[in-house]
Parts: sequence; structure tokens; C-alpha cells
Amino acid sequence: MTRILLGGAALLALAACTTPIPDSGAGFNNYDSYQAERAQRDAILESSPAVTSSELPPAGRSDDPAVAAATSVLDAPAGAPLPTAANTPAPQSVTDSAGLSEENSFDAVSSERTIEDDKTLIAQNRAQYEVVTPTDLPARPDSNAPNIVAYALQTNNPVGTPLYSRSAFASTEKGQRNCAKYETSDRAQEAFLSGGGPEKDRNGLDPDGDGFACSWDPAPFRAVRGY
Repeated sequence: MTRILLGGAALLALAACTTPIPDSGAGFNNYDSYQAERAQRDAILESSPAVTSSELPPAGRSDDPAVAAATSVLDAPAGAPLPTAANTPAPQSVTDSAGLSEENSFDAVSSERTIEDDKTLIAQNRAQYEVVTPTDLPARPDSNAPNIVAYALQTNNPVGTPLYSRSAFASTEKGQRNCAKYETSDRAQEAFLSGGGPEKDRNGLDPDGDGFACSWDPAPFRAVRGY
């Protein structure tokens, strides 16, 4: 009997220590309170005056000035002038354009001269044309050296393409030492041609046998030939 009483007391003590579990539900303590809150909210909504279509702004209209301006531009017919802001000054014609040509303005030119005047002006300009006939390149009066320009125009092989035989003792290093004796590659080319070049290379200026001494390049002279 004593054991039964002790067991019952233990059960009562455990029941007193257990935390009560609330009713399940989202956002409310129990279902009854939720129903009451919902009924109260529905009553408030039903008592509020409904908004009629007459109270809504017309479609495509707005009280915002920016929206109204954009709408007017979109609704304007094609070719209609665009509206300008009140604080935007109107474009002004330039009246002090000193030094600016008005040849492209027919109105401006027509007030100054006639079509007959233009014909006369064109004829005068054509009469002043001077046609220059190309002639042989003159020799420089201060030198008897070969004309390297004429030589450049007479050749067509690229730089570095060997065309002439050279000594077995010729080398790039010796050619560089020999080229250092001349101020420019033009002077070296003149000396090369004067010494029997391009067939012979007595001064050791063209070790690769392309006919061009000391990195002299005929390309600039050849380029002028097309003009």
C-alpha cells in the first residue's frame, strides 16, 4: 500500500513539472482566438467604404507633370515639334560668325553672287592650274656621287635578298665596322656604287649581296614612284 501511495505522489510531481504544450497553429495561440481576430478584421473591411471606378484617375493620365509631359510627347503626331521647358531658352541664330565660311549655305551665297559669277570664278581658277611634267632626276651640283634615288627606282628586289656574289671572307661584323666610317646610310650607298657596286663590293659594305649597303633602304624612294 505504501508503494502505491509513493508511486502516485511521484506521478503528480512529474505532471506539475511538465511545460504545457500550446495549441498548434501559425500566428495564434489557439484556434478560437484566431477565429475571433479574423471575424473582427472582416467586420472592419466590410464597414470601410469601397473605392468606385469614378474615383480612380483616367487611364494614361497622371497628376505628375513629368509623366504628363512624357505622355503628351508619345501621343503627339509624327513630325510635331517637341515641347520645351519653360526655362529653356529658344535657339538663337549666330550673327557674329566672322571667319566662318558660308559656301554651303545657298541663301547666303546667292545674296552675294550669281551662278554666272561662279562660272567665271571657276574659269579663273582653271586658268591658274599648272601641270607639272615629270622629268629625269637632276644631279646634285655639289657632288659627283651616283644618284641613289635613280638606283632605288631601277631596282625592285627586297632588302636582304642576295643577288650578287660576295667574298667568302665577307661577314656582317666586318660590314658593320666598315659602315661606321660613314655618317649616313645614303653616303655609304653612294660610296658602294662608286666602288663598283652593286656587282662589286670593294669596301665591304654589302656582305649579303642584296645591292644595298649599310642597311640602306630603297623603299621610301620607290613609294614616291606611284604619285
